[in-house]
Amino acid sequence: MNDEQLLRYSRHILLPEIGVEGQEKLLASSALVIGAGGLGSPAALYLAAAGVGTITLADGDAVDLTNLQRQILHTTESIGRPKAASGREALGKINPEVKVVPLQQRLQDEAFGPLVAASSVVLDCSDNFATRHAVNRACVRHHKPLVSGAAVRFDGQVSVFDLRDELSPCYHCLFPESAELEEVRCAVMGVFAPLTGIIGAVQAAEALKLLAGAGETLKGRLLILDALAMQWRTVKLAKDPVCPVCSRVTA
Repeated sequence: MNDEQLLRYSRHILLPEIGVEGQEKLLASSALVIGAGGLGSPAALYLAAAGVGTITLADGDAVDLTNLQRQILHTTESIGRPKAASGREALGKINPEVKVVPLQQRLQDEAFGPLVAASSVVLDCSDNFATRHAVNRACVRHHKPLVSGAAVRFDGQVSVFDLRDELSPCYHCLFPESAELEEVRCAVMGVFAPLTGIIGAVQAAEALKLLAGAGETLKGRLLILDALAMQWRTVKLAKDPVCPVCSRVTA
């Protein structure tokens, strides 16, 4: 690191759990952020501020006036622009050293493979089960850690599926794709603005710990927030021994 980097990241370097070695790991790492909306906004901002070397920001939507209540990557001037491009501009202002790769498209199953394979960590900040399951399959296939978050109304949740560990559950173990799950979208149900900030920030924290090799992650645990009562609870997760996604994959 040069003198400017030592100064910029000094508050991380002062933490013995991160230090110079951990910060250098962050600078050399890459993160794939799926979604530049309510969750992706705070997550990407913290990753950029922390100095993650390359951030790929994938989102096929454009900024809408209704997004601005919670999607803090974007401004009123961003309305009508692709979220990925608007996000790249915002992250560049936070930290011009970070390489931001905007993907202005809605990714399909086959597109996730190369992106996941090239990333050190994947953050699922999407808002639909189809994307979540597609990302999970790619992470299982390429043995990449996945930080998954969700937020709607006043309810949020986040977990880490560390697919480098064959004993770790995957997203499908928690929410089987064949299950009849209600697709709840904030466009219909509403969402408390700070909730997305809280959950997205937790996703960033988990990703940074994974990249720096610091602390204990949420692997094997689901962290649930009731923001209306401001109460957290944790549910332990176990790997499904007959999961059709992760039980068939061998190291």
